Amino acid sequence: RIDPHAAIDPIEVRPGDQVDPVELVEQLVMLGYRREGQVEHRGEVAVRGSIVDVYPSTADAPVRIDLWGDEVDRLTEFAVADQRSTEPVESARIYPCREFRPTDARRARAAELVAEEPWGREQWDRFADGTLFDGMESWLPWLVEGEHLITDLIGADGLVAFVEPRRVRDRAAEILAEEADLASTLALTWDVAADDVHRLHLDFDRLMTQTEAASWSILATPDKPTTPVVAASGWEPVVGDLSPTISQIRSLLDDGYRVVVAADGEASANRLGTLMAEHDVVLDIRSGPTRGGEGRPAGEVIVAPIERGVVLSDIKLAVIAESDVTGRRRTHRQARRRARDTQRFFEDLREGSFVVHHQHGVARFGGMVTRAIGGNERDYLLLEYRGGDKLYVPSDQIESVRHYTGGDTPSLSRMGGSDWSQTKAKVRSAVQEIAQELVVLYQKRVTSSGHAFAPDTPWQGEFEASFPFQETTDQLNAIIDVKNDMELESPMDRLVVGDVGFGKTEIGMRAAFKAIQDGKQVAVLVPTTLLAQQHVTTFAERMAPYPIRVEVLSRFLTAKQAKAVTDGLKDGEVDLVVGTHRLLGEGIEFKNLGLLIVDEEQRFGVSHK
Repeated sequence: RIDPHAAIDPIEVRPGDQVDPVELVEQLVMLGYRREGQVEHRGEVAVRGSIVDVYPSTADAPVRIDLWGDEVDRLTEFAVADQRSTEPVESARIYPCREFRPTDARRARAAELVAEEPWGREQWDRFADGTLFDGMESWLPWLVEGEHLITDLIGADGLVAFVEPRRVRDRAAEILAEEADLASTLALTWDVAADDVHRLHLDFDRLMTQTEAASWSILATPDKPTTPVVAASGWEPVVGDLSPTISQIRSLLDDGYRVVVAADGEASANRLGTLMAEHDVVLDIRSGPTRGGEGRPAGEVIVAPIERGVVLSDIKLAVIAESDVTGRRRTHRQARRRARDTQRFFEDLREGSFVVHHQHGVARFGGMVTRAIGGNERDYLLLEYRGGDKLYVPSDQIESVRHYTGGDTPSLSRMGGSDWSQTKAKVRSAVQEIAQELVVLYQKRVTSSGHAFAPDTPWQGEFEASFPFQETTDQLNAIIDVKNDMELESPMDRLVVGDVGFGKTEIGMRAAFKAIQDGKQVAVLVPTTLLAQQHVTTFAERMAPYPIRVEVLSRFLTAKQAKAVTDGLKDGEVDLVVGTHRLLGEGIEFKNLGLLIVDEEQRFGVSHK
């Protein structure tokens, strides 16, 4: 049994809606949300002035409702770590945190039960007060009139799938037996008949008679001799060579099979369709699964992400997952929110370390202190300056403080002095000089001609298809823009920006592969030796099926190994090199350098670049 269907309807909020904040919070509390001073977990709501923060039970991020009077002025997501607003959203759907809702009618019914059913006085009192507690759903049959079942939510066109139905029935029987034992115990305690104790669960067969939805049984082995058995087989894994898979697809089509290639996304569908066409296998490209009927194509590519494909010989249907074609199992990333990680800032902060205040300059961090001002205690960051001056920065103004990243031990600034202002003035002057040099440099670049790379080859398509993730729209746009730039005669200078784990390296890898196919060498410049080792492993693994030599140049190499790499760059034997600042040193010569990729470019000086 469940709460009636209306009980799970969400609260919907959009910018421009009229919302009474007091009524909204009351509704959220009724839905099972806990009122807190600050929202940190699902199922919490907080009110701060005209702002209502809530973390919906089904959402990936909390939502901030910014009100202007009773009108929703702005709706955004926000980061739990620092409570800062992140991305605006068009609407918010706030679902209940609990299945059971203590409405006024149910609270009144609970108050009546205090007199009618004194054995449950403690529970009825809690319900009557509107108190939420664990296990309250078990008391639902006493407070809700009528029989409301989970099958009420399944329409006639629905489908119920039973995985190992015998085990499902056995477990259902165990639950009913446990509930019967509990009812007997309660009956003895409360001096009532066991049959008068309401039950939350129904007999399995009776429950299934309450829906017209079709049901499927998924079995590892037949449960009886008459159980129909469907003959099914999988696809052999792709190991570098796609020919066996293409041959099998052709053979299936010739034998009258319907062949469906299931792609992870629209971009993948187009790419797979093109790949098949290059091997003389023409398939229709569709946006999703199609129903049977006249005129249905024998082969098609659809957008339907699945883990693995299957061949069903009895009905002559072959379904091929994208991973069956590319040989890579795909994983999907979850979007990350960009916000300063306050917790990480404090974790990295050590007493005695150097920091920079945007207004007062370089200081030594003296630790966290608590001070009472105006009767209120607050936490402060203690910053120590030259001459013994001290600055107390409230913890909620942490944005004004940054770690010192200059490398060398700095001199402390003097509060109220001119040294910090002079330092900033010198930096501005140096920036202007470099800017003038850059203007001259870019004038030369505009008037010079570069190498126009050839259009993509079949190898390029094969290499890109081996990428083990589903590309995002922004990632695909960046890849297209980079390759378009490479095919122009004017020198390319493109900045690719994205969060960690969002595929920037893959963009560089595809550009590198394109350059190498045109006979050019590629250099990948990275700021650390560790990153160099990681990149050379990644590049080498992806390019292993092709005649490409990938090397690394870092301090981990012996003099003999480093010389072998530099000689390979000079005579053209090395196609791609990953290196640290050593690539910028004297004695490094390339035979035919065509592309430079700088990873984490913000960690290199402008002069280096």
